[in-house]
Amino acid sequence: MTRTLVWRRLDAPGMEVTHVKSLERAFGTQIGFSYELRWRLDGPRLELEVVGGPSKTVELADADFFDVLASPFFNSLPVARDELLDGGPAHEYTMRFVQVPSLEIVPSSQRYEPLGNRTVRFSSDSFAANIHFDEDGFVTVYDGYLERVQA
Repeated sequence: MTRTLVWRRLDAPGMEVTHVKSLERAFGTQIGFSYELRWRLDGPRLELEVVGGPSKTVELADADFFDVLASPFFNSLPVARDELLDGGPAHEYTMRFVQVPSLEIVPSSQRYEPLGNRTVRFSSDSFAANIHFDEDGFVTVYDGYLERVQA
């Protein structure tokens, strides 16, 4: 069964629609002010295409997870795998981070700190924000950045 999730950005024009088969198999479309990105996650492989622009296939390699700019789906991956909504210590990850719309791949050190109440404090470099999740581990609100649209 596929679950469809929709988020809208709060900081700039944009949204994303994601179709989740599992946390290892999903695909989505992200629309920004000047681009449309289509992505497909297939286990350790991520395919990306900017409509009318570049496309790329990325392997996870030695990173912990993928992360795509402005895609809240990818914040669910470490939270679900390491059960961060259940509390416990903060976790540090190395991500294969995709810049959008250039599709430049850069390593990104990220920290996820469980705060309780299905909330995790996310930080990377000088950026930090609280991310709120539903009972299934999917983002509902990313403070100041985006929110899920409910049907």
